[in-house]
Parts: sequence; structure tokens; C-alpha cells
Amino acid sequence: MKNMSKLLKQAQQMQAQMAKTQAELSEKEIEATSGGGMVKVVVKGSLDLVALEIDPQVVDPEDIEMLQDLIVAAVNEGLRQARSVMEGEMGKLTGSMKIPGLF
Repeated sequence: MKNMSKLLKQAQQMQAQMAKTQAELSEKEIEATSGGGMVKVVVKGSLDLVALEIDPQVVDPEDIEMLQDLIVAAVNEGLRQARSVMEGEMGKLTGSMKIPGLF
């Protein structure tokens, strides 16, 4: 019974540390670009897009599709990097054990 109590206490400590890490990561900002830096996005660890910068040189009214593609590419890269950071930090806490619904 003593081992079960110890295990429960460790699980509670791990849960508290994971919540703290998630809160810290949700505020971390990740920057990503596309088009050689012509489109830049900033994504928080909470996967919220918080900034989008577009170099005026890339705005061509005759080629809106290219601009749209650059925006999508930059946002997707920012989200990918944010997920990667989150998984890496949480993996340190879980010993790289995958916990469904954690990320």
C-alpha cells in the first residue's frame, strides 16, 4: 500500500509539473517565415497565430495565389514548430512516453 501512495504522489507531482510547463509553453512565441522571409508569422505555443507580416514587395494584385500560398506555408511552419517545441518539452517530463490527448 505504501508503494501505491508513493506512486500516486509521483503522478500528482508530474501532473503539476506538466500543467506548469504547458502554461509556460503557451506563452512562448515561435517565428516562422516563407518566401525567403517575405511572409513572417509568430505563433504562440498555444497554437494561436499572434502576428503576420507581409513584405510589400510580395503583394502583386495579379498573383494573389502566390501570396496566399506563402501565408499558408508560413502559418503551417509556425504551427509545426510550436507543436514540436511542445512535444519536446512535454516529452522531457513523460520520458518520451506518448500520452493520448496530452498535445
